[in-house]
This record gives sequence, C-alpha cells and structure tokens, in this order.
Amino acid sequence: MVDAVIFDMDGLMFDSEPIWTDAWKLSFDRRGIELQPGMIESFYGASKNRVLAEVRRRYHQDPNAIAAAEDHYAIARQRLLNEGAPLKEGLLELLSYLQSHHVPCAVATSSERPIAEAMLSRAEARLSFDVIVTGDDGFPSKPAPDIFLAAAKKLRTKPSRSVVLEDSENGIRAAFAGGFMSVMVPDVVPPSDEARSLADCCCRDLFEVRDLLERGKLG
Repeated sequence: MVDAVIFDMDGLMFDSEPIWTDAWKLSFDRRGIELQPGMIESFYGASKNRVLAEVRRRYHQDPNAIAAAEDHYAIARQRLLNEGAPLKEGLLELLSYLQSHHVPCAVATSSERPIAEAMLSRAEARLSFDVIVTGDDGFPSKPAPDIFLAAAKKLRTKPSRSVVLEDSENGIRAAFAGGFMSVMVPDVVPPSDEARSLADCCCRDLFEVRDLLERGKLG
C-alpha cells in the first residue's frame, strides 16, 4: 500500500472542466474575440497566473483579451461556488477505501481555495482530506512540481511513496518532475504518448484506481 494519495481536483474529482470551457467561450464572445484553437486545452492544470501570462503572450498584450480571461474566472468561479460540479465516477468509493486503510490524502489544485473548500464541502468530501494546497498558496503552476511537493511535505510523506492522481498532462509532468508515482485518469483530452510514458499507468475512472490499489498494483 502507498503511504499517501494526492488528488488533483478539476477534471479528476469533479466534472468541472465544461464549466471552465463555457466560461471561456462566454467571456470571449462577449468581447468579440476569437479563442485560439487548442488554447483552452493547453490550460488544463495551470494556475490563474500562468493562464493570464499565456493569454498576454498569445494575444500580444491585448487588454481586451486579458480582460476576457479575467472575466472567464469570475463567471466560472461564481457558478462553481453557487452550484458546484458533478462528482466523477468512483470518487466517494475511492475515498472510502483509502480512509478504511488509513491512507492520508491531500488535494493539490490550481483552483482557488474558496472554490476547493466549497466544492469539497458540497460533496461531503472535505473531511476525507488531511491537506489542501491551492493555486493561491503562491506555488509555481503545474507542470512545476512545487504544489505536489508542498502537499507531500504537509503529509510528511516521501514523493516516491506517494501517488498523484491527475487528469491533465501538465499535472502528470509535474508529478514526474517531483519524483511521485502517478496515475492519469483522462478527462477531456486523451493521454498523449508523452503522458503515457511519464505516468505509472492510465485508468478509465477512479473505480479502476481503487481496484489497482486493492490489488497492490501501485506502490
């Protein structure tokens, strides 16, 4: 059995990526700006600061595009705080399994802390996590490993004995860079060859992650 499990949030625990995608489309449409192909997908797992910096670069410092990106955060944030997002299949069953085996868990998400706390509380999953590290804690964005390393430090566990669960390629890159075991559970974007080579395995859903742990296939 592994010593700890570190969860991403958006797209891994909650089906929230469609909410972020809708917010991108709405905010850019309102300002008459065209979304560049593949741009939204490249932001999965990235922090707000990294996203805004990339929008500035892609749109050559266009203040209208920067304002649209800021608007998209406000739109998605309000919806997530008010409504939450559907749980991904197998989340509660996996958390129950980990709790029954006394495996400490953390959340390491690029989202803001108020969003993370609200969504976990709405799902009645907040007490399943010993540690929550978020995008407003000041760590560099994934694919830098810092947010995962901070979670492992707070859990007092070694990266090599911890499993990171991620849906995004940026997250898998971060886990690999930090020396973690990692499992990719793809959400919107299928795993690339690079992601498959960096992850210890890919799973269809969180039920399959639970089954791998139960059979001792991780750790």
